[in-house]
Amino acid sequence: MATKAKQKQKLTWTQQEYQALAKAKEPPRPVFKNCVRAFLVGGLICVIGQAFSEMFIRYFGFTERTAGNPTVAVMIFISVVLTCFGVYDKIAQWAGAGSAVPVTGFANSMCSAALEHKSEGIVLGVGANMFKLAGSVIVFGTVAAFVIGIIHLIFGMGR
Repeated sequence: MATKAKQKQKLTWTQQEYQALAKAKEPPRPVFKNCVRAFLVGGLICVIGQAFSEMFIRYFGFTERTAGNPTVAVMIFISVVLTCFGVYDKIAQWAGAGSAVPVTGFANSMCSAALEHKSEGIVLGVGANMFKLAGSVIVFGTVAAFVIGIIHLIFGMGR
């Protein structure tokens, strides 16, 4: 709180008045409603993913361990198709973080960037720009997997 007080001291009287006016006019955020929406949509996405996983196990002979990869692929595919038709963006506007957190949100962010820059060409548009947002996630995931793999190798976990 001390930093906010210091920042406020640096502002002129007009700037402080403007901030107070802007704060008074700002509509209240429906935090509880947003949390419920995020929970419902994120949960629904997970239920759909679980249904696909059960389908792969029951009808295609996968085990619980091997059903994960095709399930994730199907969920990514559905997310990309819904993004292409503009449906996922409407879901995301309503649900907020509930649609952004699962793997479908990651697929949506990559597909949206690719669609936005497709007019610039395949390589310089789609290829170069779709990883701007998702690149840090991919790099972090790769580095984390490498570190965990090294730890697993050194300590021989799971033998």
